[in-house]
This record gives sequence, structure tokens and C-alpha cells, in this order.
Amino acid sequence: MSVHKSNIKKITTHQLQEMKNRGEKIAMLTAYDFSMAKILDSAMIDVLLVGDSASNVMAGNETTLPITLDQMIYHATSVVRAVERAFVVVDIPFGSYQGNSSEALRSAIRIMKESGAHAVKMEGGSEIRESVSRILSAGVPVMGHLGLTPQSIYKFGTYTVRAREEEEASKLMDDARILEECGCFAIVLEKIPADLAKKVAESVSIPIIGIGAGPHVDGQVLVMQDMLGITKEFKPRFLRRYADLDTVVADAVSHYIEDVKSADFPNEEESY
Repeated sequence: MSVHKSNIKKITTHQLQEMKNRGEKIAMLTAYDFSMAKILDSAMIDVLLVGDSASNVMAGNETTLPITLDQMIYHATSVVRAVERAFVVVDIPFGSYQGNSSEALRSAIRIMKESGAHAVKMEGGSEIRESVSRILSAGVPVMGHLGLTPQSIYKFGTYTVRAREEEEASKLMDDARILEECGCFAIVLEKIPADLAKKVAESVSIPIIGIGAGPHVDGQVLVMQDMLGITKEFKPRFLRRYADLDTVVADAVSHYIEDVKSADFPNEEESY
């Protein structure tokens, strides 16, 4: 059933907070282009993340580090054009905010002005406190990101579960409170123990979105290509595949090639 545009209620930070307050889970997926964002938005997804994971799934890089601010703005602009309902969050990429708070503010403002996005996301806790506060003071909503922070992969040296040890778990709890105090509207927790994620979600008032953080948080996020079965080689424990588009697309292309080679396509009805 189609929903008339005038009846579509746009998702806002206020609505996301209300969803947490009433116990309604938040559904979030990544998006990087107009066509897919339009499908996801029509399916009534709550939040679309224009993730720096575009560096991996769109550009084929090993890490998220190579993607630039200009490239993130390009992807974000494409997604925003497609959206009527979803709340669009954009990752500030590596190297565009870690230097100082002035650079962080410039990057956030560029994303908001040039793409029309609704918020930005940043990795880290106490280390980026000044930058988060400065961006928020300019009226730009900020989503935090704790746990496994892919932009710090070379510091970690591995993509394994974070915060298993008491010291790191304690710092993560403190960082979550710091981000809440700064004014972040939500936090992503990536690849941490489910019981720790539950404690975080209960200790802060803002929505906690998990990826590999168990079921006791306020919402979930997955990379769209992963959950649709486009990236078959990626098989983390936390991933549930909802389709096998790798096979569907490959079969369709094979069928197309056969029809072209056999001169079955185009037929008389498909010709002018």
C-alpha cells in the first residue's frame, strides 16, 4: 500500500528519543546512493547512515580510512535526494575531525550545508569531547560511536570484540555518559559484549543503536550490502542475511548474457 507524501511523518531526533522512551526499537541501515536509499526509505526504515563503510563496500578499500570528506558528501547528497521519511546521518571520515575542534566543525558544517543531511556521526569518547561540543553548539546533531571504532583499526590491530576487559568496559561506560552530557542524540555501540551494551542502554537516557552488541539496546544497524547478501565474503557472527542478492543478480546477468548471445533479446515487442 502506498503512502501519500503529505501523510509521511519525517523522523527527527525528538521522535527517536520518544521511540526509546516507549520501548520501540529503532531500525537503521546504511545507504550510499539514490536508488537504494529510495527503496529503503519507501520500506519505512527509521534511520539511514551514510557510513564511511562506503570505503569498503562501494570503493573496495580494505579499511574505512581512505574515504575523503568530499566523497562522503557526494554519497550523502545522493541519499538525501531520495529520502522522504528517514533520518539521515553521515559519518565524518577519518582525518576530518581528529586534528582539532575547528576542523571538526568545518567538516560537520560542510556535510550539513552541501548534502542536506540531518546529523553527523563521530567515533570516540572523551578524546573528541571538545569537537562534539563545538559541533553541537553550531546546531548540528551528533551521533556518537563507541566500542569497535573502525577508523582506529590500526591502533586496535584487529576487528575482534571490544571492551571484554574491565578497564576498557569502564572507559566505554564513562565515554557513553560523556557523549550524553555533551548533547549527542544517540550512540552506536559496535561489537561489544551484550551485557555491557545493556548496561550502557540503561545508564544513559539517549538511544543506543547496536551492531554486534546484542538485543538489549534501543535499535540495530547493519550495512545494507551485508544484510542483503551482496557481500558474501563477510560473515561476522552478528550478521543476519535477509536476502541472497549476490546469487539473484548473478543469475539475472547470466540470463541476460544468454539472451543477448542467442539474439533472443531484444525481441520484436521490445523493438521500435
